[in-house]
Amino acid sequence: MKLVQKSFLKGSREFEIVDDAIFVRVKSLFKEEKLTVDMSTLDPEPVIIDSEMVFYNPHKGRPVFSLLLNKPSTETFNRFIDTLKRQIKGEYNSAPDVEVVSAEKAQSALAWNMHEEPPEFDEPGQARDEISFKPVNTERLASDIAMLKAYLNEDDIKPLLESLEALKAEPESEAAFRKMLDAFNGLGIIQGAVLTYAPYLKVQLSEAMSI
Repeated sequence: MKLVQKSFLKGSREFEIVDDAIFVRVKSLFKEEKLTVDMSTLDPEPVIIDSEMVFYNPHKGRPVFSLLLNKPSTETFNRFIDTLKRQIKGEYNSAPDVEVVSAEKAQSALAWNMHEEPPEFDEPGQARDEISFKPVNTERLASDIAMLKAYLNEDDIKPLLESLEALKAEPESEAAFRKMLDAFNGLGIIQGAVLTYAPYLKVQLSEAMSI
């Protein structure tokens, strides 16, 4: 059973159930990631956060993947989720040492969610060459940097933090903005976590790509 979801702002996601595993494929900008998840590692009861349905690993207490609510249609989405939950329960019930993820833990783990992906492009060069740039607001950028340092692991996003600091120092530099964009594109699956805690960056990316 397969589910394909597409969104202008969140890219595309594909989920396929095969035996006791689910195959996940996520595309954003010019980066693509694939993930194979054993059903026994998933909590059968997902958590809804904003417009996402998030499945967690109860052993590690953090998200594994998320789906866009009611995409491509409510009926198709619900049918897929019902099938997925039934199959997870079959594997989950036999898994040892299962820890239930509380709502508080789910919210604190949101930083790892595959969330708020930027637009998808047909050609890699389109994302790099065709952008709409304007000078950034250094105060709002500084606020984003502080939030990212407070809520995410700095080592995981070090190239992005360095590029944001460079952009803050040269707010009118398109070259600095492009370096920041390259650093963001290299984040992969944690792009969503970054956008969760960097609302101004999300606005800048959206405006840069809206041409």
